Amino acid sequence: MGEIEDGEADHITTDVQGQKCALVCECTAPESVNGKDNLPFLNAVLKNPVCKLYRFPTSDNKWMRIREQMSESILSFHIPKELISLHIKEDLCRNQELKELGELSPHWDNLRKNVLTHCDQMVNMYQDILTELSKETGSSFKSSSSKGEKTLEFVPVNLHLQRMHVHSPHLKDALYDVITVGAPAAHFQGFKNGGLRKLLHRFEMERRNTGYQFIYYSPENTAKAKEVLSNINQLQPLIATHADLLLNSASQHSPDSLKNSLKMLSEKTELFVHAFKDQLVRSALLALYTARPGGVLKKPPSPKNSTEESCPQDPPPPMRRQDSIPHHSDYDEEEWDRVWANVGKSLNCIIAMVDKLIERDGGSEGGGDGSKDGEEDPSLVDSIITRPREDWYEQLYPLILTLKDCMGEVVNRAKQSLTFVLLQELAYSLPQCLMLTLRRDIVFSQALAGLVCGFIIKLHTSLHDPGFLQQLHTVGLIVQYEGLLSTYSDEIGMLEDMAVGISDLKKVAFKIIEAKSNDVLPVITGRREHYVVEVKLPARMFEALPLQIKEGQLLHVHPVLFNVGINEQQTLAERFGDVSLQESINQENFELLKEYYTIFMEKMPPDYISHFQEQNDLKGLLENLHQNIQAKKRKNVEIMWLAATICRKLNGIRFTCCKSAKDRTSMSVTLEQCSILRDEHQLHKDFFIRALDCMRSRQTQGALSESDDPETGCLTDNKPTSRHFYPVALLLVSSHLLVVWLILSLALLLAKYQ
Repeated sequence: MGEIEDGEADHITTDVQGQKCALVCECTAPESVNGKDNLPFLNAVLKNPVCKLYRFPTSDNKWMRIREQMSESILSFHIPKELISLHIKEDLCRNQELKELGELSPHWDNLRKNVLTHCDQMVNMYQDILTELSKETGSSFKSSSSKGEKTLEFVPVNLHLQRMHVHSPHLKDALYDVITVGAPAAHFQGFKNGGLRKLLHRFEMERRNTGYQFIYYSPENTAKAKEVLSNINQLQPLIATHADLLLNSASQHSPDSLKNSLKMLSEKTELFVHAFKDQLVRSALLALYTARPGGVLKKPPSPKNSTEESCPQDPPPPMRRQDSIPHHSDYDEEEWDRVWANVGKSLNCIIAMVDKLIERDGGSEGGGDGSKDGEEDPSLVDSIITRPREDWYEQLYPLILTLKDCMGEVVNRAKQSLTFVLLQELAYSLPQCLMLTLRRDIVFSQALAGLVCGFIIKLHTSLHDPGFLQQLHTVGLIVQYEGLLSTYSDEIGMLEDMAVGISDLKKVAFKIIEAKSNDVLPVITGRREHYVVEVKLPARMFEALPLQIKEGQLLHVHPVLFNVGINEQQTLAERFGDVSLQESINQENFELLKEYYTIFMEKMPPDYISHFQEQNDLKGLLENLHQNIQAKKRKNVEIMWLAATICRKLNGIRFTCCKSAKDRTSMSVTLEQCSILRDEHQLHKDFFIRALDCMRSRQTQGALSESDDPETGCLTDNKPTSRHFYPVALLLVSSHLLVVWLILSLALLLAKYQ
């Protein structure tokens, strides 16, 4: 068994359970059987491939060819640097908004100063980390020995692509990809107090019970405030741009251009107005009022109520500055509604004026035949002929100016009130709040680097599959993470970090754009609550995409995590500890997977569903997975196999994670690969174990010399001698167990020497 292609590479022969297994040492030319891996764009993301070739017998005594490849990804460092730059920009903007909050009472002003001091320190720390990351020029991945280094906190551990290419004598060639990566976790921060899942819950409970000096806003309200602020920052410049384009069309006296500009202005303004249809803004305005000294606030310009009665011919009068807000007892809660509604009224004035101008222009071109007022037509015609451009521009300019003023008033008030909401979150337990933000940023950065790598690889693998592209923009992709962490000691904190980091990937959307240069690395935009990853494709590939994707539709992912601890520590946890964390994570993510399956079946066409799986088969797998999760069986690895199978049938992206993406991960990946060969490609049943041992042998893994181990640079034994001391270390948990162990050891020694 396990023969290789002649002439491909040097042969290494090893004895595996008494059977000769001819293996390849390393391919000098990492090319796939059909050349699909030779995409230049994919090579820009992956580097340093290590390849192995095998031949295994099938059930009918023919040979299948297997090509195994492991590649590093330069995204391990690129994505964290992009993300940190985005965080710095966002935090600097937030700090500036806090400074522009206006005059506050002494209590709130002192809190603001304290917040700004700590936030400035956080920004400086992010800038230092970014500087250090920019100096990294060596390896394209972070080894497990570096997972505790502060400067590499944001970088994922051991991010690799593990690809198996199968050339079967009966079936079509098939690719099976698994992204292997260390569990996203803040190793430098440590796990003494648990991970993010526990820390965030504890922090939220403490905030609910806070004292009088803070105003409690739920996480949903805080996220809403950030979303509205982001929409403001995006929409305000867009509206101003479209307003200027409308004036430009008016100066050119172009009816068609005027209509198009008005349409774009109306759409963006309606989005702007809709962004403030939330009670949060109104309540935040009142809270900010109470924080002003003496209930007096120097206000920015406020539009007069005459805007409500203004007509197209008579634009609203200019803004007037109001000296103060009335005291709380006299506070007009409907004032915000009037200010906010003035934006829509100003837009209506502009629409009415444009309609009238176009109507008058059409009447003048018709020679006045359809005019009802014969006396006004000659003067109107003369006016349009003598000053056509100035007339349209001068009619619209005051209305555009009023719209901008009304919009500016709304933006100023809303920004200040919502920034005050964010101040509440930051002001409570300052060091803890910012450290939680840092920890969450670190974990998310590691998770996002792996996700972007997996998305790009999946996109290129399935780029010529119309069904996949339809699935991509219709329902998005399932992203399944296989966790192998135990629920014991520090790995509990790692699992808690990992669960939150993977859940946060719901905030990520992808957008495919055409590459305008040779730089094809992805770009990240957005903010902490919503990220957009722009994936660049060469023009030839971009043109082959569906219209929806080419027009910039956002593509969503649906991450799910299933964890089953499999090591010695998990044995302790199941017998003497607590596995409720693992059980709750698996149950929660099963519901997410079931929800995606339901949407998939509803929105995807039946012919595509039957193209790669049977509905009943997939439904049965889901039911089986649910039963195994409910069974609460010890080390139930069936959960892992079922979740991976469902992911492949749903055309998803597969991840396998453990503490460092080495021992447990390699055992899982090789078992999965051999199981696929047996179930999908008719691997001979007598050669399953031999194929598994062959893939797991040190020579197969390339450990033939000191330079072949990318982790340490030296050859190490599979079973370190320290593992012989595990029983003693485990028994130290209980003094009773230690006594039992000593008695048994003594009995064994006596029996040995009798």
